[in-house]
Amino acid sequence: MSTEGPPTPPPAPEPPPAQAAPPPAAAPTPPAAAPTPPATTGFVSAHRVDRFLKLMSDRGASDLHLSCGQPPMLRLSGRLEAVRYRVIDDRDFASLMKPITPPALWQRYEDTGDADFAHGVEGLARFRVNMFRQERGPGAVFRLIPDKILTLDELGLPASIRRLTRLRSGLVLVTGPTGSGKSTTLAAVIHEMNKTRPLHFITIEDPIEFVHDNLESLISQREIGTHAPSFSQALKMALREDPNVILVGEMRDVETIEIALNAADTGLLVFGTLHTNSASKTVDRIVSVFPASRMDEIRNILAGVVKGIVAQQLLPRKDRGRVAAVEILLTTPALVSSIREGKSHQIPDVISGGRRMGMVAMDDSLKKLVKADIVEASDAYDKALSKDLMRKWLKEQGAKLPADVDEEALG
Repeated sequence: MSTEGPPTPPPAPEPPPAQAAPPPAAAPTPPAAAPTPPATTGFVSAHRVDRFLKLMSDRGASDLHLSCGQPPMLRLSGRLEAVRYRVIDDRDFASLMKPITPPALWQRYEDTGDADFAHGVEGLARFRVNMFRQERGPGAVFRLIPDKILTLDELGLPASIRRLTRLRSGLVLVTGPTGSGKSTTLAAVIHEMNKTRPLHFITIEDPIEFVHDNLESLISQREIGTHAPSFSQALKMALREDPNVILVGEMRDVETIEIALNAADTGLLVFGTLHTNSASKTVDRIVSVFPASRMDEIRNILAGVVKGIVAQQLLPRKDRGRVAAVEILLTTPALVSSIREGKSHQIPDVISGGRRMGMVAMDDSLKKLVKADIVEASDAYDKALSKDLMRKWLKEQGAKLPADVDEEALG
């Protein structure tokens, strides 16, 4: 940004004799300069907000929050920390965000108060961006998407997940709360298949996060709002384009879920995501979106097509960063019966009985992280599905829990 002031006005002409010279005109006042983001050594950015993104990358943060009424904040190892910078106002927000937002999406944001897109910074990374409105004004969140697609081994995921990369048909669901690493896990699975199998992948995302090169496979990536109006419409189009594998970024409505189930039922391999934190809740969520008159039909279809469910949650590591606790459910005759008979409460028993084939329960994954001294006992307790059993186990291990956990146990 230029620091030069306005051009100096030319000298006033000499006044005529016997007349007083008029007072010199005041130079125009330059507009107040917007604050300069924190400097980052050796980084040349195309946009002002990129300097915040460089800082975010340098500090190992997963997210950057820009909200009017607050200074910028970084999420480091799961916790928010403020950047040493002034409180952002509406003008700051517009100067940071408008230059990087596609014009059509900026208009949508002004009309609706919500917009999603991806922003890439050359030599740094890509970022998933959500803009929103809140009580104090506009806001935005940037989520870091690593340049490099991490492998299954680099992510430290259970070896049994590799079984999913050898599937030819069916439905695989990766679930977890927002920010739990679902996209990262799916990218690793697709990358593994891309390296070893000649397939046609179609991904449907909002927005596109990880960009895949064509290796052994052909990968067509579609973005909602740019290449298709909705997930359901994009899925309908994908079925006509000779795919082997379809990735549905979010299965959020009845129509999308039904098309995905039918696609898997016809012999395609479909990957999808849901915002649930366990395999049993995932089955319940899919069935519950349909009217009661169709639930038996949907259970039958789901039982026939589901090949695996990976549920994950992220926890802060003791040292730095975050680590995933992962639950893995694989298809067995017992699982098929549980789904068809509407007995999803039996799924934890299915997982327990399937340990030898690589199934993992969420609470067992959490215990493993505690035993390895990777996470705090209190963080594992917070994420546990069975609080009572986890509390008892942690005490047996000699772990110290916060006082409020013991009070919770007493009711």
